Amino acid sequence: MKKVSNTDWNKLAKMKDSEIDTSDIAELDDDFFKQAVIRVPTKKSVTMRLDADVLEWYKSQGSGYQTRINKLLRSYMDAQLHH
Repeated sequence: MKKVSNTDWNKLAKMKDSEIDTSDIAELDDDFFKQAVIRVPTKKSVTMRLDADVLEWYKSQGSGYQTRINKLLRSYMDAQLHH
């Protein structure tokens, strides 16, 4: 179950970075970045059959529709892996 955030996101979006209190967040030091690994999954071109209305709806949302479809599929995959 997800907790509901009490953050006022609109107020936060209007604040300057210098106005945001980050004192309770630990600094990321050199050791962190020495061990950090960037994971960028490779993309593979595929051909798949989708319902026409589903594809048109995603395309109507603007550029990046393939990325949004991929994110949805990844979310489902992650949910099944941790099920």
